[in-house]
Amino acid sequence: MRTYHYLPLFIWTYMFHTVDTLPLQETVNSHLPSKKIGGLTKDGGKILRRTKRGWMWNQFFLLEEYTGTDTQYVGKLHTDQDKGDGNLKYILTGDGAGSLFVIDENTGDIHAAKKLDREEKSLYILRAKAIDRKTGRQVEPESEFIIKIHDINDNEPKFTKDLYTASVPEMSGVGTSVIQVTATDADDANYGNSAKVVYSILQGQPYFSVDPESGIIKTALPDMSRENREQYQVVIQAKDMGGQMGGLSGTTTVNITLTDVNNNPPRFPQSTYQFNSPESVPLGTHLGRIKANDPDVGKNAEMEYSITEGDGADMFDVITDKDTQEGIITVKQNLDFENKMLYTLRVAASNTHPDPRFLHLGPFKDTAVVKISVEDIDEPPVFSKISYLIEVDENVKEGSIIGQVTAYDPDAKNNLIKYSVDRHTDMDRIFSINSENGSIFTLKPLDRESSPWHNITVTATEINNPKQSSHISVFIRILDINDHAPEFAMYYETFVCENAKPGQLIQTVSVMDKDDPPRGHKFFFEPVPEFPLNPNFTIVDNKDNTAGIMTRKDGYSRNKMSTYLLPILIFDNDYPIQSSTGTLTIRVCACDNQGNMQSCTAEALILSAGLSTGALIAILLCVLILLILVVLFAALKRQRKKEPLIISKDDVRDNIVTYNDEGGGEEDTQAFDIGTLRNPEAREDSKLRRDVMPETIFQIRRTVPLWENIDVQDFIHRRLKENDADPSAPPYDSLATYAYEGNDSIADSLSSLESLTADCNQDYDYLSDWGPRFKKLADMYGGDDSDRD
Repeated sequence: MRTYHYLPLFIWTYMFHTVDTLPLQETVNSHLPSKKIGGLTKDGGKILRRTKRGWMWNQFFLLEEYTGTDTQYVGKLHTDQDKGDGNLKYILTGDGAGSLFVIDENTGDIHAAKKLDREEKSLYILRAKAIDRKTGRQVEPESEFIIKIHDINDNEPKFTKDLYTASVPEMSGVGTSVIQVTATDADDANYGNSAKVVYSILQGQPYFSVDPESGIIKTALPDMSRENREQYQVVIQAKDMGGQMGGLSGTTTVNITLTDVNNNPPRFPQSTYQFNSPESVPLGTHLGRIKANDPDVGKNAEMEYSITEGDGADMFDVITDKDTQEGIITVKQNLDFENKMLYTLRVAASNTHPDPRFLHLGPFKDTAVVKISVEDIDEPPVFSKISYLIEVDENVKEGSIIGQVTAYDPDAKNNLIKYSVDRHTDMDRIFSINSENGSIFTLKPLDRESSPWHNITVTATEINNPKQSSHISVFIRILDINDHAPEFAMYYETFVCENAKPGQLIQTVSVMDKDDPPRGHKFFFEPVPEFPLNPNFTIVDNKDNTAGIMTRKDGYSRNKMSTYLLPILIFDNDYPIQSSTGTLTIRVCACDNQGNMQSCTAEALILSAGLSTGALIAILLCVLILLILVVLFAALKRQRKKEPLIISKDDVRDNIVTYNDEGGGEEDTQAFDIGTLRNPEAREDSKLRRDVMPETIFQIRRTVPLWENIDVQDFIHRRLKENDADPSAPPYDSLATYAYEGNDSIADSLSSLESLTADCNQDYDYLSDWGPRFKKLADMYGGDDSDRD
């Protein structure tokens, strides 16, 4: 098969079938039309046949980005089986067949239907067939061929970043590498110079340069200073075609920052500073700030201040403010205007992180003079000591001087001073002070055992200027005097066994003393002088502030003596000697053979006599039952054989009679007749309620008539006697109410309740003479008889 096209081609032969061994002439004639060749195999004379195909393919090349009006011709497919009679049909399949590449099925011409881009796809693999139109059979087996797209320079170089950021230390030498930029070209690097990129600098000279091949940006000037200029903007160009004319290019921007190095020493803006300070400022007070300027930044600008010399080096100090890099002048010792009025200091500021590479530029420190003037003010009094400690015996007499404080006015005027005690620190007013000389004396007795220390505050005030005052603490320690006698440290419950032997230890006693002698306590134990020799027990002084109680006889009897009282004389060795007598109560108890107590009570004695515990309980129960019977008998005897005062299901222990009735007012003449209570002369006959039957029925008792003109007190006593003597009275407490009004009232009763008991009508005309307050009442009762009727 022959192939024709318009470009120089590299011809190659594609063989579909291979034979293990071929004659040399067959290889030479491989480009001729196919022939049938026969031969013998090594196996028994069988003839093997093969068909040599005549496809001969050339690789097709096509330029990208074709801009012509017609379709771009690619090449022609042809087989030697084609006789030119149109009996064969060519078919194309594979990458882009039918869309990108079309074939004339009659002639085998291939055309590109669209514009191609090598950067999208640089190689297309297609397959060709030759089919007999009559029989539909392939006259040639399907064959594969390649269409390769040739590159043209249609892509400019592109940087990996649109903007680069870099930094380089200031004062760097020429050629110091800053950053490397990279640009890529999408064109074919293997075809021409379309993808060969060259770098150049468009902006940023003469400070920086760029390597044309690697794209590394370097410094071009020596000793560039950040303090002069910190930011630089460099524009780099990348151009293909090796930088030749007609090449495509792209650019990028690089922002370069000079970083700081410590190449500048600190400098004070002025050589002398002036500050003023009152003489009374507290220690540590800030008097002022000074600052040295350093053009560097960050840790390169950090500095430290110090006082190098001057007459105030001991009086003042300078500290460094790490946030503002300022030096703060502070007061180190108390100032005194009368002593010195002006101080001079020399303060140095030095970098804390110097760079050895730049030490040749000079010393990285600077100094300035600081002058401080002390101002005179009216100062408060000053005590001669920071605090006072006074020791006094606790037996000191009231009004005795126990110590003295002194203060003076530090000013030149030397004003007089008065002293006083702050009563908030001496609420009990135990101490006082002489206002003129500061002598402290007592007002009350002292007691070390209750308060061993007293802390008071003394105030010194200038007489001419009371606002100027000072305070001082006075610590008063009360010294001990032996004024307390020793006593037992606790209450001892001591017992001795009945079967105790002589010389047996039954108790060890210790004592306590509220006093606190400087040499420590030392106590002694002896029998009391009244009983120097006790026949039952012996007191043994252990010489360690304790004493042991020893038995002196063989055996003790509870029947004869159940308790012994042993007085012990205790005294100390301080001056004056204090002593006391402690009495030890010793009970006689029953013990086992090991000396363990079993019982010491009176019950044990009874039990030992032969009376058991059960018998005692039975006797007690019998006595209790007899007492209960006596009480019941007495109660039954006092029981009354009568109906109770109140017949009710619920006995609430009261004698309130409920009628469930409300009175009818003045016109109710059937409810009660209380005239006998209002009028002493009335008869005292007991009357029952005439309109309602009471719920509880009482036995009607007759009372002795009340004598005329009887006194109220006698009336009440008479009623009380009658009630106490009444056999029908309830056995429990009750409330008896007696309403009584005396008969000596000048004005008779105004109540209309007595109108039924009056023998004749009353005259109410006198109400008109009582004034306007009784006018309404006079109108109601002072009318004619006809009106009243």
